[in-house]
Amino acid sequence: MSVEATIRRVTAVDIRARKGGAPIVSLTSYHAHTAAIIDPFVDFMLVGDSLGMVMHGMETTIPVTLDMMILQGQAVMRGSKRALVVVDLPFGSYEESPAAAFRSAVRVMKETGCGAVKMEGGRQMAETVRFLVDRGVPVMGHVGLTPQAINTMGGFKVQGRSEASAEAVLADADAIAAAGAFAMVVEGVVEPLARAITERVPIPTIGIGASPACDGQILVLEDMLGLSPRVPKFVKRFGSLAGMIEESVSAYAEAVRDRSFPGEENVYKPKA
Repeated sequence: MSVEATIRRVTAVDIRARKGGAPIVSLTSYHAHTAAIIDPFVDFMLVGDSLGMVMHGMETTIPVTLDMMILQGQAVMRGSKRALVVVDLPFGSYEESPAAAFRSAVRVMKETGCGAVKMEGGRQMAETVRFLVDRGVPVMGHVGLTPQAINTMGGFKVQGRSEASAEAVLADADAIAAAGAFAMVVEGVVEPLARAITERVPIPTIGIGASPACDGQILVLEDMLGLSPRVPKFVKRFGSLAGMIEESVSAYAEAVRDRSFPGEENVYKPKA
């Protein structure tokens, strides 16, 4: 039996069992080649609807379609072998009803082969989460700052600064955990609140702009690699690829213009 054949993918059940254990590592991925690079290092990778902003220059995630998510989910599945792949359900593909959400989730899982879907929202989405879970769809929740709702939130604003806001986010987290989500992303939430959520809910919390006390962390890959021109306060740049790419492209352009590329080693010769 080949080594490759023995590789088992991480599952939603595996992630659920990590509550309170070793920190869960996650990054976004939208391409086969980046998925292959990060696969050995992460527990799960998220095909996030942030691809609208990162890949397509959109101002928000709102215009992202289900077809876009499926296309990139297929690419990430082809590039990865081990990590759990979670695909976002985009705005408008699940809010109408639990049945509509189920149809969208089934299509994503059938057409990509991913192991779970993620949906935003708290108490108002709990019934939908339960509906999907009861029908065999692993669901990752997402509470706090929910980018698909920025038009009603008034922008990308940190949540939980007031007592009322904190209570609302706590209630959302409780509802999503009780509905059967196997984990939840906690985004853009003040640290004491994110810590309280992590201590309170029985499923892993995955922080982004939240707390080091969360059961795991996620960042947008392009943000942490230094490819995004502007990044939020919560991002730490672990690389500076934008500068490296600029330097490499500049060197390539110069080599083409001075005809030093392609060189003898880069061209094909007729057979002797």
